[in-house]
Amino acid sequence: MGGLVLPGLAQDTYLTTIGGIAATRYGKVRGLLKEGVHQFWGVPYAASTAGTNRFMAPKPPAAWSGVKDHFQIGLNALIQPGGEEPAPVVTAVNRLSPQGEDCLNVNVFTPGLDNAARPVMVWMHGGGFSAGAGNYLLYDGTNLAKKEDVVVVSINHRLNIFGFLHLADIGGEKWAQSTNVGVQDLVATLQWIKDNIENFGGDPDRVTIFGQSGGGGKTTTVMAMPSAEGLFHRSIAQSGWAFRGVSADDASEAAERFLGKLGLRNNQLDRLQTMNYKQIQDAYYSEPTIAGLGTGPVIDGKIIPRHQWDPTAPSYSANVPLLMGSTETENGWLGPPPYELSDADTLERFTTRLAHNNTAQGRQLLDMYKRIHPDMRNQMLWLTAESDNTRRWAAQQLGRLKYEQGTAESYLYFFDFHSPVHNNRMGSYHTLDIPFVFYNMDLGASMTGSSQARYKLGHVMSAAWAAFARNGNPNHADMPNWPAFNPGQYPTMMFGDSVRMENDPNRETRLALDKLRQT
Repeated sequence: MGGLVLPGLAQDTYLTTIGGIAATRYGKVRGLLKEGVHQFWGVPYAASTAGTNRFMAPKPPAAWSGVKDHFQIGLNALIQPGGEEPAPVVTAVNRLSPQGEDCLNVNVFTPGLDNAARPVMVWMHGGGFSAGAGNYLLYDGTNLAKKEDVVVVSINHRLNIFGFLHLADIGGEKWAQSTNVGVQDLVATLQWIKDNIENFGGDPDRVTIFGQSGGGGKTTTVMAMPSAEGLFHRSIAQSGWAFRGVSADDASEAAERFLGKLGLRNNQLDRLQTMNYKQIQDAYYSEPTIAGLGTGPVIDGKIIPRHQWDPTAPSYSANVPLLMGSTETENGWLGPPPYELSDADTLERFTTRLAHNNTAQGRQLLDMYKRIHPDMRNQMLWLTAESDNTRRWAAQQLGRLKYEQGTAESYLYFFDFHSPVHNNRMGSYHTLDIPFVFYNMDLGASMTGSSQARYKLGHVMSAAWAAFARNGNPNHADMPNWPAFNPGQYPTMMFGDSVRMENDPNRETRLALDKLRQT
């Protein structure tokens, strides 16, 4: 085998050997070594969240003596039983690893356990605030760390009801910090990185948070948290954002209704920490579900003082540069979708979902897309328009708000590489940029296909992300000049079959959709 054989190990250990030892504040850890990169799997940054720690702010892990081996991934956070990704091509590269409440752990990938002070790239996984894990195969940071000489950290943290049950306003002093614990976990990770990453070859003063989909929502939320100020220095949001959260009043009402499902009163919250977590899960997912319960960040007034990006960019990260973007046909990942839509179905979607049931305006918008994209079939026209109206708009809005703040630059990208998988039905779909950023095109071949052109695109993108992590500017020698965003020109780096810079590439459709959005 030429490598290390570990019974029951969840990740590939081919050509892997025992790696080096790094010291943390809580004890020493030993990892694996693969292709010159040290891998530390499942390192605790906080204590188990079971028992008396359930629904509480994260607490430091217990210290240990000697050296602990971190050769295996840690537990994933609890998600809906039987839940999985909506895209089969993504599911194909997921680890179906165990879940549990002792889930506050990180995976660290580093080219050297030295004092090289490398940029640190901290991955916040997708799945909204309800699902997913930092342990997916697609998030393996080995290739990115090796290629770009950076330290990559992927996070596991509490999700859904276990991460976002708002008890702070109904439970008294003991429960005053019992809100947004899922994103408090993210801040605890950043504090762990500040305290320990130098021993893994990283620079605590050059920390980038980055994530896709829900991970973009997490990075933009952490940017709005006063407790995270100064713990990170750049931010990247890929096809994800969090402009607003759930109001504290709505979250408290939902929490009280949930307690009613469990047969508890407000003065019986301690029982939440003694019951089996499956009872909590069963109540949370049982019908009828409770709107606004455990869905994500709550505007509690302290942990998250105000809506994250509404009406302005958050002040706590005013000096943090931002990189943001989207893919061309985001919702192509759902299904995969049918190859084609009929003319009637296409017009119906443009009319009902974009033009507020105005058939004439729906036809006008569809004709515009057909004129601008004459070679696109109906299905791709619809997916493109839908994406333009949602995730592309959101990325552009982040840039506008960051520009208005006027204290740090932002950079806008658009990913339009189309995957050949599933008979070209998915296009440039949600999550497809991830393997290119991590330089994991081979590992993600079920997503990217097998063309040689993947490697050039993967090189340019991973190098741009690493350059941004290194100095706050994504430009490097192997790509066109990428100007900072401004709302006059909308400079956009296009990543696809070619890499090119375009000013306001969707201006006509952008303005048309903006007009419809305001009616």
